[in-house]
Parts: sequence; C-alpha cells; structure tokens
Amino acid sequence: MTATTVAGHQLDRSTIPLLVTLGLGVFAGALDLGVLSPALPALGAAFGVGPRDLAWVFTLYLLANVVAIPIASKLADQRGRRPVYIACVGIFAAGSVLAIAAPSYGIFLFARAIQAAGAGGIFPVATAAIADRVPLERRGAALGLVAATWGLAAVVGPVLGGAITHFISWHWIFALNVPLALVVIVMARTTVPANAANARGPLDVAGIVTLAVGLLATMALLTRLYAVGGSADPLRAWGLVVIAVVAFPLFALAERRAAQPVLPPAFFADRQLLVTYALEILIGMLEGALFFIPAALVAGEHLGYAAAGMVAALGALCFVAVIPLSGRLLDVIGSRAVLAAGSTLTALGMLIFALGFARLPLALLAMVVAGTGFGALLGAPTRYIVSSRAGVNQRASAVGMLSIMLIVGQIVGGSLGGGVASSHGDVVNGYRIAYLVFAAIAVVAALLTAALASRRAELDHGA
Repeated sequence: MTATTVAGHQLDRSTIPLLVTLGLGVFAGALDLGVLSPALPALGAAFGVGPRDLAWVFTLYLLANVVAIPIASKLADQRGRRPVYIACVGIFAAGSVLAIAAPSYGIFLFARAIQAAGAGGIFPVATAAIADRVPLERRGAALGLVAATWGLAAVVGPVLGGAITHFISWHWIFALNVPLALVVIVMARTTVPANAANARGPLDVAGIVTLAVGLLATMALLTRLYAVGGSADPLRAWGLVVIAVVAFPLFALAERRAAQPVLPPAFFADRQLLVTYALEILIGMLEGALFFIPAALVAGEHLGYAAAGMVAALGALCFVAVIPLSGRLLDVIGSRAVLAAGSTLTALGMLIFALGFARLPLALLAMVVAGTGFGALLGAPTRYIVSSRAGVNQRASAVGMLSIMLIVGQIVGGSLGGGVASSHGDVVNGYRIAYLVFAAIAVVAALLTAALASRRAELDHGA
C-alpha cells in the first residue's frame, strides 16, 4: 500500500486528494463564522440596526445549521457523499453572492440562512466520507487534519474580515467564498466518493420542524433574558417558554413515530454514543467562553480591542497547533484519554483566566493552557467515536446529530456566559465568576469522560 507521512502519521497516499478537498470545504464554511465578527459594527451602521438585531446574524446562522445538518446528513446516506457535498458547497457560495449584494438587512439575514444551509452539511458529510475511505487505525489522523482547517479559519477569519472591512467594504468579506467554493466543487467531482450507503426511509420533516421551533424559542428566550440590564419582558418570555415546552415534547413524539428520525433513539441506546453526545453539549458550552475573552481583557487589563484580539488569537494558534497532534494521539491512546486531557487542560486554563485575566502574563498563560485543551476537545475525538460507532448506513446522520449537540451547547454557553457576566454590578467581577462557571463545566466534562470506552474496547468494536 502506497502511503505518505502527514502530520507525523502514515496515511494512504490515495486519500490525500480527498482530505485536501474536504479540508478546503470545511475551511470555507468555518471562515464564514470568524470573518464576520470584526465587521459587525460596520454592518450595523450600514443597515441602521443595533446590537439586539445584529445578534440574529449569529443565532439565525446557528438555527439554519441545525435544520440543514439532518437534511444533508440523511441525503448523504441516501444519495451518496459526492453529490450532497457538492450541493452544500454550491448553496453556501450562492448565499455568499446574495450577502455581497444584499440591499437590506432582511435580505442579508436571508442570505446568511442560505449560507448556513450549505455550511451545515459540509462538516458531517466530510466526516462520513472520511469514515468511508480511511481505515479505523488511521481515521483519527485524517479527521484531525480536516478539523485543523477549521481551527486555521478561526485564526485567519477575524484578521481577514477586519482588513477587508477597513480597506474596502464589509460586503466583500464574502467574496473569497465564491472562488474557493468553485475550486472545491471541481476537486470534489473526482476525489469525493460517489457511493451511497443506500439508507432507505423518508425524511423526518415533523422532527426537523418541531426541533427548529423549539430551538428558535429557546434561543430567543436566552437572548432576551439578558438583552437589557439582565431583564426581559415577562409576557414575551413566558410566551417563548410555552412555545418551547410544547415544541420539544412534540419533537420527542415525532421521533418515536418517524421511520427515520432526526435523532434516532437507537443512538441513545448505545452508552458510548450517549456519553459522547452529552460531552459535545458541554464542549459547545465551553466554546461560549471564547466569545467573551476580548471583552474580559478590555475590562480587566484595559487593553485596546486590537491587543485583546491578539491575546485571544494566541489561544486560537495553540488550538490549531494541537489539533493534528490530538488526531494522531487518537490512533495511539484512544478518544477517552484525549478528551480527558483536553477537558482537564481547558478547566485549568479557564481557572487561570478567571483568577488572573486582569494581569497580562497570567492571561497569556491561560490562553496557552486553554488553547491546548480546546485543540484536544474540538479536533476530532467525538467525531472519531461517533463515526466508528455508528453503522455505515447511519454514519452521516450520527455525525450530523453530533453537530446539532455542539450548536445547542454553543447557544446555552454563550447565553450563560453573558448572563452571569452582566448580572453583577462590577463587570470585572462578573467576568471572573463567569469563567469560574466555565471552569466548573470543564471539570464536569473531564469527569464524564470516565464513562467512555477504553482504547482496547474501541478497537474491539471496530474490528
């Protein structure tokens, strides 16, 4: 077998073009998140909207991802990885073109939803394609390499978005998506496998709709709770609670009756998958901590916004550097050990940041420690578990559900962090308490990893 060494690990040389294609697609989708953050003030000024309306740039994108993930995952299992992957990249590019030309904020949000509809299917379909082509003993390295492009986008995105917004216009931050998408589509026609798992059954429309409604109500409720001074309109808040309380039981009922549910009950019957999905929610909550790091540094250290962003970027750089290593370690020590180490380091980094973000040396140390931990958590381990554990005809759907759990965690974590930080008169003390809460969440994640299977059990199951 012809092989080459990538990130210190032997991979079949024939899989390298596939990994490059999938990595570029993941990079394009991930870049769309980070590239927009520095352009939000200019975007608000252009459309005459305030922070509350600008929040929908983020929340609507997440919601559209949640809807797109099960649809794309199901279609990939039914119709094949290649046509669905190409369609997702094409939809993403179309949304980018509309975002560039959007004449109003409503149309811009519609364009963001189209972008998210495409981007939502890119990562789970890419993961399923890797699981189809790469043997289990080398899959961790392959997943880690593709995930590293996501981390690279997290570093490049804000810098690129800020520069384009400053020197040209915020409209053109999406321009790079179009040629990049065209390159990925051309490459995918020959590198991404066209075979389908031949999964049968109708799409769970009732499940998708009720899940989307429930999540939308939850997102709106969490955003409103901390919208102004930590208070909310009681009537509107209770209305959102009622919608969520009705939608989620209806979703559970729809899943029990669906021939091919969005969240198959069989996934929750497998202990390894159940623990992994719970961990993914906690990991998503920890990602919510990343959003507030520059603001905490500005408040505690009195850094400028650019300097605070550079400190935060140090954590992202550590994250990117560790991802390939964590992928390689998956093939050596297993997912349980990697996740345990990652969550422990993240807890330590959050604790250091909580106690010392007002002092620059400690803040820098916290970024290195937490960034290393996030590199282990967000690289590939949970996708490694799910793609190895799920059957071939449900692999994309299982990975897609993992993405849904991560998004749910992001929503809860971001809202929790903002609520805790703004619920105290002293903003510095508020951020300190918020990061102590995030450290506690990471400790819970570390403890939960003990319920995962050992490396030997992983290999026995995949044999």
